[in-house]
Amino acid sequence: MILAIDIGGTKFSIAVFDGDRMVRRETRATDAAGGREWMLANIREMVESLRLDFSFQRCGIGFGGPVDFASQRVVLSTHVGGWHGFDLRGFVRDLAGAPTVMDNDANAGAIGEAEFGTGKGCSPLFYMTLSTGIGGGIYHNGEVWRGADSYGGEIGHLTIRPGGPECLCGARGCYERMCCGLWLERDYGKPAMELMQDPAFVERYVVDLALGLKAAIMLLNPARIVLGGGISKAGDRLFAPLRAELRRQITSWSAARIDVVPAALGDDSVLFGALALARR
Repeated sequence: MILAIDIGGTKFSIAVFDGDRMVRRETRATDAAGGREWMLANIREMVESLRLDFSFQRCGIGFGGPVDFASQRVVLSTHVGGWHGFDLRGFVRDLAGAPTVMDNDANAGAIGEAEFGTGKGCSPLFYMTLSTGIGGGIYHNGEVWRGADSYGGEIGHLTIRPGGPECLCGARGCYERMCCGLWLERDYGKPAMELMQDPAFVERYVVDLALGLKAAIMLLNPARIVLGGGISKAGDRLFAPLRAELRRQITSWSAARIDVVPAALGDDSVLFGALALARR
């Protein structure tokens, strides 16, 4: 059995896999105010409960924030306090009693969709999670491209509106600041999925959303872009105007493909990616 963990700013999930089959799954809402200690207590409770029924050979983790992959340590979470430099892999390894590997959730989501979802056969693949925050993962020839220091794919902090509103990272006009669920709700007073019901709002929203994806298309020329996370569940209400806006924005001489689709695995992209990470 393999244990897979997905830790996000809105929710966190733990699943058990037997081969490629998910045999148990539990999801809880993230209590950002509770910080790291609240999250660790919940993870401990859930894993100890699972160990009453299962024995684990390996464990994989997708964490919602930058991860130093080489040292296998959390860098930080911009949404939940107390994670800076924490040895989450060691904590889970001791709980699960099994070797453990960790990556950020966007990289794990990229692996999940590339190997089990709508990214199969597409290389390079760009995966973007569009949820509480925004993260990106680059998958090519069976591997994630992490860059020199594990910061490859951090599309959420591209500046798309110079001089725009301040982001949690301290910069202004970041892609995440303009387009993620956390800031949409703060700016407009409604949950993102409620805003996605309004065609007039979506028409304005996709202008900024397309700016970030245009950067990915022009820089990477991916075979496909897969969008995961809660906002991607808006379906054609989002994707139809987004594709139209991308066609308008993409440089006229570029023949780069505009193939943008929702994640096939829905809320489980990161869990399947954590499964694949654990097997490596």
